[in-house]
Amino acid sequence: MRYVISALLAGAVALALVLHLAWLVRASRSRSLAALAADEASVRAVITDAANISDGTAGVVTWAGSWNGRRVQVRTIIDTLATRKLPTRWLSISITERVAVSGTFDMMMRPGSPTTFSNFDHLDHTLPKATGFPAEAVLRTDRKTVDFPLDIVANHLDMFADGRAKELLITPNGVRIVWLLAESERARYGVFRQAEFGDSRFDPVLIERLLASASALRDAINHAERRAA
Repeated sequence: MRYVISALLAGAVALALVLHLAWLVRASRSRSLAALAADEASVRAVITDAANISDGTAGVVTWAGSWNGRRVQVRTIIDTLATRKLPTRWLSISITERVAVSGTFDMMMRPGSPTTFSNFDHLDHTLPKATGFPAEAVLRTDRKTVDFPLDIVANHLDMFADGRAKELLITPNGVRIVWLLAESERARYGVFRQAEFGDSRFDPVLIERLLASASALRDAINHAERRAA
C-alpha cells in the first residue's frame, strides 16, 4: 500500500510540474505576442505602410515600408552569442535607397566580439581613423582602394554621442544604423538562461530620429557626388 501511495504522490508531482511548465510556455507566448504587437504599433506610427517581412529567423523581426518617400526597413535582433556576457537586443534602422559609393563602409563602436547582425568581421581592410570619428570606432571596408567621403560621414555622427549607437553601415544599396535597445535581465538569464529584456520597447521618436539621421547622411553623400560630377 505504501508503494502505491508513493507512486500516486510521485505521479501527482510530475503532473503538477508538467502543468506548470505548460502554463509558463503559454504565458511566455502571450507576452511575446503582446510585445510584438506593441513594437509593430511603434513602427507603424512612423512608417504607416510598414509590413512584417520576417523570414522566420529566430530572434529577428523585420518590417519594411516607406518613410518620406524613401524605402526603409526596421529590424529587431536578439543577439545570444556565447561570447557575450548577456544577450542583447538591437534595433536596426535602414534607408534602402541608392547611395553614391562604390564599396562598403562599416563603422563599428567597440568591436570586442562577433555580432549576429553585421558582416563587419568579414571585411578585409581597416581604414585609418579620420578626424571627427569617435575614439572607440573602428572603420573597415571591403575595397581598400575606394575613396569614401569620410569628412561627410564625420559630420553626421551625432547619434553616436551617447554610446547606444553600435554600427553605421554604408553600401551602394543604403545606410544602416544599429542601436542598443537593451541587455537581458541578469538574474533571470543567470538562473534560467532565458533572455528577458523587460520593458525594452522602442518608441516612435527613436525610430524617427534614426531614420532622419540615416537619410540626412545619404542625402549629403549623394549631393556631394552630384556636385563633383
